[in-house]
Parts: sequence; C-alpha cells; structure tokens
Amino acid sequence: MTAAETRTDGALAGVGLLDRERIVARPGFNRWLVPPAALAIHLCIGMAYGFSVFWLPLSKSLGITASTACPDLTLASALFTTTCDWRVADLGWIYTLFFVLLGSSAAIWGGWLERAGPRKAGVVSACCWCGGIILAAIGVITHQLWLMWLGAGVIGGIGLGLGYISPVSTLIKWFPDRRGMATGMAIMGFGGGAMIGAPLANLLMNTFKTDSSVGVWQTFIVMAVIYFVFMMGGAFGYRIPPAGWRPEGWTPPAAKSTMITTKHVHLSNAHRTKQFWLIWAVLCLNVSAGIGVIGMASPMLQEIFAGSLIGLPDVGFAQLDAGQKASIATIAAGFAGLLSLFNIGGRFFWASLSDKIGRKNTYYCFFVLGIVLYALAPTFAGMGNKALFVLSFGIILSMYGGGFATIPAYLADIFGTQFVGAIHGRLLTAWATAGIVGPVVVNYIREAQIAAGVAPGPTLYTGTMYILAGMLALGLIANALIRPLSDKWFMSDDEVAALQAKSAAVNAGPTGSFGIGTGGLDAKAMLAWAVVGIPLLWGVWVTLRATFALFG
Repeated sequence: MTAAETRTDGALAGVGLLDRERIVARPGFNRWLVPPAALAIHLCIGMAYGFSVFWLPLSKSLGITASTACPDLTLASALFTTTCDWRVADLGWIYTLFFVLLGSSAAIWGGWLERAGPRKAGVVSACCWCGGIILAAIGVITHQLWLMWLGAGVIGGIGLGLGYISPVSTLIKWFPDRRGMATGMAIMGFGGGAMIGAPLANLLMNTFKTDSSVGVWQTFIVMAVIYFVFMMGGAFGYRIPPAGWRPEGWTPPAAKSTMITTKHVHLSNAHRTKQFWLIWAVLCLNVSAGIGVIGMASPMLQEIFAGSLIGLPDVGFAQLDAGQKASIATIAAGFAGLLSLFNIGGRFFWASLSDKIGRKNTYYCFFVLGIVLYALAPTFAGMGNKALFVLSFGIILSMYGGGFATIPAYLADIFGTQFVGAIHGRLLTAWATAGIVGPVVVNYIREAQIAAGVAPGPTLYTGTMYILAGMLALGLIANALIRPLSDKWFMSDDEVAALQAKSAAVNAGPTGSFGIGTGGLDAKAMLAWAVVGIPLLWGVWVTLRATFALFG
C-alpha cells in the first residue's frame, strides 16, 4: 500500500479502519488508555484456563442427571457418537488444543501482527475466539465432539494466540520506561480470565439448566457475545506511538545495563541466536513446572490433607465417605481459586519488580526460590501444615504467572523492540511444549506411584516435587548462560529507519513526546480502567469467598 495521505478534514485517505496507519496516536492521546484495552482482550481469552468448569456438565449432556456411558467408547468413536455421553478425558483434549494452537498461531502469525498492527490482530482474535465458542455450542446441540474440538480448540486456539500477543510490542513501545509493569498489566488479565469466566459460566449454566438441557450451549452463546463486545472494544482502543516517540521527560538510560540493548534484531535472525533458545528453555522449564501444579492442585490438596480439611486429622483419603469427599472437593476448589489469584498478582508484581532488579535477576528469583519451595513442600505436607503448604504453592504460582509477564520485557532487553511481538510469538512455542510436557510428566509420575502401591497421602507427591525442583534447576542453568548479543546480530540504523518510515509518513506533525502519551489517570482513563477493573474485582471477591473454607 502506498503511503497514506491526510485529507483536509484530518482523516487518512486510502487507509482502512483496521490498518496500522489508522491507529497511530495523535496529540492529546493518553497512553494509559492502552493497558485497559489489552486487558479487555486478555480477560476474555483467559477463560481458556477455566474451561474445565464445562467438563462435568458436558459429560452428562445426554443423560442430564447422569452420564449415558458406553463401555466400548474410544476416543475416535467419541468424536462422532450421538448416543453416548463424552468422557472428561475426551473433552480435556480441548484444553490441550488451546495451548498447542496458542503457541503455534503466535509463532506463525507473529510477523504478520507486527505489519498489520494490534487492532487488526485483536479483531481477528475476537472473531476466532468467539466464533470458535459459537461453533462449539453447535457441537453441543448436535452432540458432535469433533465440532467442539474444531471450534473451541482449533479456531478458538488461534484466537488465543493472536489475542495473547496483540498488545505486547505495543505496550512495550508505549512504556519504554516501565516495560515489565506494562506487559504485566496486560498479561495478568490472561491469568484472571478464568477467575471471572468460571463463576460466570456456573451462574449461566444454573440459569439455563432444564430437565432436557445442562445449559452449556446457551452459556457458550451468551459468553461468546459478551466476550465479542469486550474484545472489539479492546481492539478499537489500541493505538501505537509514532516513530521516535518517547515519554515526556524520559531519555533512555545510558549504559545502565549491558543486558538492555537500544538496538534491534530482525525477526528473521532472532531464532538463529543461542540467546533465543536459552530464553525458550527458561520459559519452557518454568512453565512446565508451574502448569503441572495447576493441573493437579485440587487432587493434590485432597489426597495430602484428606480428613484434616474437615476437622478429621486422623482420617486418610481412602477412609472418607462420598459426602466427606464432596466437602473436601469444595475446599480444594477454593485452593485452586486462590492459586489463580496468586497467578494474577504475580504477573503484575514480578514484572514490575523486574524493572528495578532486571529481568535476568528476576528469573534467578523464580528458579532459586522455586527450587527451595518445591524441595520443602513434602516436609510441609508431612507436618500437616496447611498454611505453609498453601503459601508455598501460592508463591510458586505467582512466579509461574510472573514468568509469562516478564518474558516479553526480557526479549525486548535482548533483541530490541522493533520485532518483539513477533519474537515473543515464536517463543510461545515453549508454552505449547510445556502445556504437554508438564501435565504429562506430573500425571504419569502420580500414576506410577499408585501402581507401585503408594497410598494417597503426602508421600504420593514427594517424588513429583523433587522432579519439578530438578526442572527448575535446569532453568536456572539456562538463565545463567544468557548473555548480551554481539553487534553482528543487530540491524543498522538505516534498516530500522526504513522499517519505521511508513509510520513516520503518517505522522508528519509532532515528533518526540510533544502532546502524545500525556494525561495520566484522567477521567477518561479511569473510566476505561473501571470497565475492566469491576469484573476483575468481582472475580477476586468470588475467589476469596470460596477460599474461606480452607482455613475457616
């Protein structure tokens, strides 16, 4: 497309509504409007973490009150059956597809996102995520599991990937003075999506439930509509700074850290450096350990503490009756919700802290502290100390979330900001890998322990904790090996200028910081934050209310 021309009325001729040139900020724009736009998208796609709330109702979609089981059902036949209820294991593949497609789509289309801009990527994400949920609703109505896999898992997974990375490079460019904080503000929304979406889904399913329906397909449609409105609002709220823009009164620190570059690596060269693969390993190992805990949080708490959760400290898990197991399952759900809250808080806390102590040192904290806590977890379990056990895993999950929020700033420090969104997209293949490796390793260790005759209790998870500590030790080594890039990998000033020329042509007016990015938390910004903040606060309230039983 040729350079856009500005008409006399200030509009851009030849530029589409979704084009990157359309969203270059003009004088008077407040940069604090961008994080809530990113949150609006991330809070919606973050429901991927909470999709397990649908598994049990869907496993009774035909029988309504009880599953219509078929003993000879296989995974292949489950995809097409219309007479047998699905098993939870068959439905759980949607969760796997989410994160495999998230990482894959982010890697494949990350470069396109940098060219197209965050608004277009956000709109495509909204269409894929919400359209995929609608298609999944049709799959529920027709009882076709393959439609659910295709809709929510594949198409929705692509929406997850594009939505997840859409704000990354934009926020880093708007907040070069606070890179970690900026990405933390947005990415904490992905961790918080389930905290809002899961109780909302429960509320809707109970509303739509009838004698002939479990209420899932109606819930899918309502949530898809709500999410589409929020995500489109977020996408159209995005703006990008003009070339050369800097916050008012801020200048890049001169030689403050050799780990922060002021140059830029081209997307085509980033994956050729050993630094990329070391950071890939750092993320993969941190996520593998954390995501394994998320997957087993509820059964782990129930099997370790058993009767002590309901005032029966001498009663093991196997001795509990059905009613008692239902009671401790409710308490364990509160534990899972509490971990979600730590996951969210960690994304903001650790990413903001990384602005002070540096990204590499932040990951040192993750790995060293994580190794210690995993190693001590069996001791806390053996002591029967619920408070120390829960606190340990809360801190571990805060570092799991913090790792996601810190990694974009780590990449910007090493590779520069020009292609950081696309590079981040490619790095998210580490997440796709961890999403398979972590749960598989943890689950198989547990199954092997049970097969060896280990009864449910603290010793069932001792080996698991030590193996997860070992994974973090490998991550610690990978982080220690990361060094600044040599000059041969960086683009020349002329190459960078050529890439930025298109944006510069659109903004032939003010340059630098004049009139752009100022305003702070003014009335408009506070309203934008309220739109995303109120649902988030509701999710926090619901989660805290559900956790009171754990210690009450």
